[in-house]
Amino acid sequence: MALKTDIVKRANRRKRIKNFFATIKGRIESHNKSRKQDRAERLKNSTSFAILKGTRRVMDDLIFGIGLDPFLGFLPAGTGDIISSITALPSIYVSLFKVRSIPLTLAVIKNMLVDMLVGAIPMLGNILDFFYRSHHKNYQLIVDYIEGDKQTIEEVNRDAWFMAILILIISIIIYFVIKLLSMFWDWIVGLF
Repeated sequence: MALKTDIVKRANRRKRIKNFFATIKGRIESHNKSRKQDRAERLKNSTSFAILKGTRRVMDDLIFGIGLDPFLGFLPAGTGDIISSITALPSIYVSLFKVRSIPLTLAVIKNMLVDMLVGAIPMLGNILDFFYRSHHKNYQLIVDYIEGDKQTIEEVNRDAWFMAILILIISIIIYFVIKLLSMFWDWIVGLF
């Protein structure tokens, strides 16, 4: 009988310990969730986020859902694409320095590069700019990311891997171009 009572006491003790740790874990998760929400609210009320929001509105949603971005493509010699890329800097700043997420920053840069690529196509790029709204996409990515949307976080991580591979490929290409130019320079110098 004493053995049975002892076993029951141990089981109850384990149950109390398990409940204690479950309570602690719940409080920690609740605290972390509250902290994330507070951080998200502070970010949404910051000046840099207001600039990001204003840039998105001017570039993609100014009048009847059309911003300045598609019209900048009509400026000569790629000037519009350069201006459009410069206006993406608030998105990069917020994602890198305020949210502090390298994957999010890489996803924002990917959207900016796709916008530049689309805009670089003569005439067709100007038409496609009416439909591809990189500033709006970046804004929504940042908002959904700081709110903890699981699908957005997965998309950001997927885009980050794509950008990391792309950066690696571009770095390799740059290396071989420099090497080729060096060999060409040595050949030119060897002629004299």
